[in-house]
Amino acid sequence: MAINEFSKMIKDVFSNRNILSISLSSALFNFVGMAWRPFWPMYLKDNLGATVTIIGLLSAIQSVENMLFQLPGGLLADKYGRKKVIIWGTFLRTFSPIIYLFAPSWEWIILATIINGTMSLYTPAFNSLIADSMPRNRRGTGYGAYNMITSLPNIFSPTIGGIVMDNYGYEEGLKTFLILQILTSLLVTYIRWRFMKDISDSSETIKKKDLPSLNIVKDYPKNLKVMLVVAILGSISMRLVMNLGNLYALDILKLTNTQLGVITTVVGIISTIFALPSGMISDKYGRKNNIMLSRISNPITMMLIANTTSFEAYSFVRYANGLAMAIGGGGIAAGGPAWNALLADTVESSKLATVIGMQSTLSSLFGFPAGILGGWMWDALYPQAPYYLSGLVGMIAAVVFYFGFDDKNLEKLKSTSTESNIISFETINPVEETKKEDSNNSK
Repeated sequence: MAINEFSKMIKDVFSNRNILSISLSSALFNFVGMAWRPFWPMYLKDNLGATVTIIGLLSAIQSVENMLFQLPGGLLADKYGRKKVIIWGTFLRTFSPIIYLFAPSWEWIILATIINGTMSLYTPAFNSLIADSMPRNRRGTGYGAYNMITSLPNIFSPTIGGIVMDNYGYEEGLKTFLILQILTSLLVTYIRWRFMKDISDSSETIKKKDLPSLNIVKDYPKNLKVMLVVAILGSISMRLVMNLGNLYALDILKLTNTQLGVITTVVGIISTIFALPSGMISDKYGRKNNIMLSRISNPITMMLIANTTSFEAYSFVRYANGLAMAIGGGGIAAGGPAWNALLADTVESSKLATVIGMQSTLSSLFGFPAGILGGWMWDALYPQAPYYLSGLVGMIAAVVFYFGFDDKNLEKLKSTSTESNIISFETINPVEETKKEDSNNSK
């Protein structure tokens, strides 16, 4: 890749107001959140009386909130604009840490988990706004920049959190960070309201589109159906172990909170370094290879985690997993620069948020039992069991994606719009299209 092209990619992305406002506000939120989230399962277990099965149940409830909020959020974002949905979702999310702060037992966490689902409400709008803000040949770079900036807090926060937990205990440490989280949520709401610009509001082409039908799944082209199946399998794989990873490190391997914080920090450094280059690589050389790298590597690392017995071995596997996630983007769940850019390449902008919402809803529906199953396998069988199953399901997802997704015609997206490859795809930078329309109208 030529140096001048590399520099132009960087300039285009970091001069984009939406990318910066979304990324920096998310980084601010994560700076506080990553100081306490790695230790949340142990707090639930030791301070609020939750068993590992109950922790799995809470993970399953999180799947329910995705089912409840993701699709409506996508529909609302396509109809009323991305910004409105993001602002209200961000504000409503402020209430969950308030409940966490005062919860006397794990039962109260159920309500907070449901309220926290407002993040699911604005996730489709979030991803769509990034795609709307960048032309097709910069989307991977845009998502990569977002991942890089939002990963920056992972370099500092987990280690800070680990030191605080070791010195002051889970209760005092968690509650201190939760107070900071509440204040940060309000600040992030203001930042997004003040600085974000809804591209769809300025585009009559998008504004006049009919609201996509809820029956859109049956009209999915083959590639999109394959991505949906892979996302569902990835959701099952992820939710089997989603809330058990840090618990495994602390409760089974007996790592200290500071050691876990250091590991999470190094993973954050890896993610920060490779997030932007991975997006640029996917823009230049294609999305599929990047995604396959993570689809294969992550299941392997899940199985390897189950065989670690020391701080050094666990660290190495986590670092390898972080590298695969950063470069590949897809991970064992749907998401990341390459995956999100590929989805945006395949779907028309006016339908993108709805498709993202539908994908997330169905993934959560099928992934719902996995959280409970993972917790039950930990309690009833042995702690390593959910990791083996997670790796197996993740490997199946990799096989389905490799043989099912046809990327040969993606290079033709700028000049063609065929039902076999896309949903009424039209190229483009919505801002440039709007300018062209205005120019034609003036003539």
